[in-house]
Order: sequence, then C-alpha cells, then structure tokens
Amino acid sequence: MQRSLGKSGITVSGLGFGGWAIGGPFWNGTEAVGWGRVDDSESIAAIHAALDAGINLIDTADVYGAGHGERVVGQALQGKRAGVVVATKFGNKFDETTRQITGSSGEPHYIQSACEESLRRLQTDYIDLYQFHLNDFPVEQADAVLEALERLVEQGKIRSYGWSTDFPERAELFARGRHCAAVQFQENVLDDNPEMIAMIDRLQLAGLNRGPLAMGLLSGKYSASSTLADDDVRGANSPAWMKYFRDGKPDPQWLKKLEAVREILTQDGRSLVQGAIGWLWARSEWTVPIPGIRTVEQARHNAAALAHGPLQASQMQQIQDIIS
Repeated sequence: MQRSLGKSGITVSGLGFGGWAIGGPFWNGTEAVGWGRVDDSESIAAIHAALDAGINLIDTADVYGAGHGERVVGQALQGKRAGVVVATKFGNKFDETTRQITGSSGEPHYIQSACEESLRRLQTDYIDLYQFHLNDFPVEQADAVLEALERLVEQGKIRSYGWSTDFPERAELFARGRHCAAVQFQENVLDDNPEMIAMIDRLQLAGLNRGPLAMGLLSGKYSASSTLADDDVRGANSPAWMKYFRDGKPDPQWLKKLEAVREILTQDGRSLVQGAIGWLWARSEWTVPIPGIRTVEQARHNAAALAHGPLQASQMQQIQDIIS
C-alpha cells in the first residue's frame, strides 16, 4: 500500500516509522520530552525490520534525544539509503551534551545551519521531507521560513518541506510554496482533527499523522493501573500538552473512549493497533500514519496493517456514531 507525498512526486508507504522514541531521553527544563531509555542496537534492528516489511518512510527530528535520534537513523541507513524517504524536523535548539532543549528559532540563518547539522547526523547529502517543528510559530513571521526552505531546495539539500502544526492557517501558508508536500498533525480514532483533514484533501497535501495510537494508548497495553517512568514524556514529569496520560497514568476519559470502539477496530482479524491505523487510512487518501516504533516486534506488527488496508465505510460510520 502506497501513498503520494503531496504533489512532490515522491511515493511513500502508507505507513511510516515514527522515530521520536528511539532518540531516548531528553528534557525541556524539568519536563521529560523523550520516551525513556533505549537500546540503539534494537532501534537499528527495528528500522531494518520496518524496511524489510515494506515501510520506506522514516520520520524523525533533530531534537529527538537532542540529536541522538538522527544519529541512530543515520547509522541504520548506511548502505540502505536508496529508496528510503527520510523526513526530519527543525526549529528547536538543544544541547547534545545535557540533552536539554535550550530555545527555538525560525531565523533563516538558523534553518540553514540546522539543516546542515541534520545532514551530518543522518549521514546523507539530502533530506526528502524537511518539516518546521514549531506548532504555533507566528504566522506573520512564517514567510521568511518558507523562503529559507525554498533556498534549501535550490541548493539540493532537501527535496520537499512541510509544517508540523495543528493550525490549518499555518499549513495553508506553507502550501503556497512550490515544494511544500506535507503537513504533520495530531490525528487518531479517539481524537479526530476534521479541519486538518478537510485542508489536506482540498490542497492535496500528505497528512503525516503524529499520535496515531494516542501516545500508545491504542496499543491496548495500558490500563487504569499502569504507571509510566519519570523519564517518559507520558510520566509524572510530562508536559502540559500530554492529554492522554496524566500524572504518569492513562487518563480515564480516553480509556473509556478506547473501550467503546475496541470491538469495531478489532474486526476482520485486525489487532487494535492495526484497526486504529486502518481508521486513519479510511479517513483520507492523503493520510500517512507514523506510529512510534522502537522494537523489531512493533515494526513487524505495525507493518502487517498494510495487508488489511483501510476500514470499511460501515465501520467508519459505526465509530463516528459512538465517538461523536
């Protein structure tokens, strides 16, 4: 199953490899913004398993693990870069030694240097999709960001670009750019984003879905008694925007929504994860879920959703009736 990366001419697998978790721990002050400790050898094996299973899109960011996530992707793709679509992000400044976020920027000179640093960590000479990572960056300042990205295309350092934002007006501003191909936004079966879906359908932009499994809630692994580690973005030190987990535990209201749709999502021999991914594919022909993957088992299990494809229209209607 394949999808178009907007109008870029780039074809991607319908499912991507979300690389946030494999960056390991990093922090924004006292807030944990990583997913806990990782085993780099397992992360690399997971990337290889995903590629072998037909996933050709890897999404990461320079800030994941304060540079570490990109380094792991770069190691994994040695000798395997051809045919892989690499997406990364910029906008957050960080200290690689302390693994702390130190600020943010959309200044053109910063964008140029951030891109060159990402290329170095990824051990590649081009990035397929370069995404602005500042969700609520002021619209009135975004034209300069867009111009900087077009210059990177001219230089051959990137092939296309997009904005990781949940605000349609920001994505639409970028969509004016000749090489804008995608927008990355929060979307899952428990937490629909109809304005963004309508926008990608209208503008024919690829919609990379972050949080497609509601930060792991839709994996079915967590119950009301689960507790997440303090160095996990979902743990007790989580940022204010982490709504699916509170104080290191799954939020009861989201667990209730999950139980209401579980039976429908697991029809037709699908697992809960595969059903949640199928819902996203049925939501729009432009959606590309990018669930976080950190083990070989997760890579193979998620990739198996490709054989099932989108949910049926009747299943989508049943879910809408329950959730709305």
